[in-house]
Amino acid sequence: MEYLPEFDLLRPNTVDEALSLRRERPDARFLAGGTDLIVNIRRGIAEPGTVIDLTGIAEIRRIARQDDGGLKIGAAVTLAELLERPELTDEYQALREAAAEVAASSHREVATVGGNLCLDTRCLYYNQSEWWRSANAYCLKHRGEVCHVAPSGKHCFAAFSGDLAPAIMALGGTAEIAGPDGRRTAPLGEIYQDDGAAHLRLADGEMISAVQLPAAGTWQSGYAKARVRAAIDFPLAGTAIALRTDGRALEDIRVALTGTNSCPILIAGTDRLLGEAVGEEMAEQLVAMLPKQIQPMSSTFTPPGYRRKVVANLARSLFQRLIEAP
Repeated sequence: MEYLPEFDLLRPNTVDEALSLRRERPDARFLAGGTDLIVNIRRGIAEPGTVIDLTGIAEIRRIARQDDGGLKIGAAVTLAELLERPELTDEYQALREAAAEVAASSHREVATVGGNLCLDTRCLYYNQSEWWRSANAYCLKHRGEVCHVAPSGKHCFAAFSGDLAPAIMALGGTAEIAGPDGRRTAPLGEIYQDDGAAHLRLADGEMISAVQLPAAGTWQSGYAKARVRAAIDFPLAGTAIALRTDGRALEDIRVALTGTNSCPILIAGTDRLLGEAVGEEMAEQLVAMLPKQIQPMSSTFTPPGYRRKVVANLARSLFQRLIEAP
């Protein structure tokens, strides 16, 4: 299936109206920029009878400074709009660098914050044409019973490849979630789980309405990624780091990754580095924490061992860049 099938398109004006429409049509999918969903519909991977277009909801198209000095970013803000904000350059560099690395400039004109956070997981055996997938008896993620990456198990290893999530997690950001039971907030990392077939932990009918970032203070941050083609591709791996130092010793650090697992991950154990002198030795200690916490599989064009080396080099070089920054 390489054509766009018919579906009903609904355009609510408020978040509550969007949630109401979703309750009335349980098969409906929320749509923002459509750079992921429309491609999947065209390929027959997603087949909603109804699509709910969120781009007309003014509430989730805003970026606003909060009373505590933080920033609230609506889920329907496009990446191009995000990059126009001076706060990203001055305070939230990791998010700016991540947004600037998503696809190409034409994609960023329509791709949204919420869409990138809810990006479907990807795999060589999933993101293919209908005839290719049917010839291979489909896969565990879609209509099949076997994960072709790991045929002996029943776990889907499709990889999460959004760029914004690790940056927001490193910055300590939270997600504002709207659903049938009202609104709630949660650390962004809590909306994901390491399951390629069901990586989002949003309840039925819930949607991300905004992201909230705490005041940047003295945190320094950055993002780095590797991909096959620099102008188009999803990351083979991406690393976000946010840290604070007193000029000599490390006061705090958060490290988050994408592309290695079925969800973005926040590296555990970095508290062991606090109070130690920053430098090359600390960079190697940080890199040594990664292997046991990541699980790259043969779900992309490059082998797992290569992606492990890429992650290590990205983390090492990004850490050095941040501690050497003026």
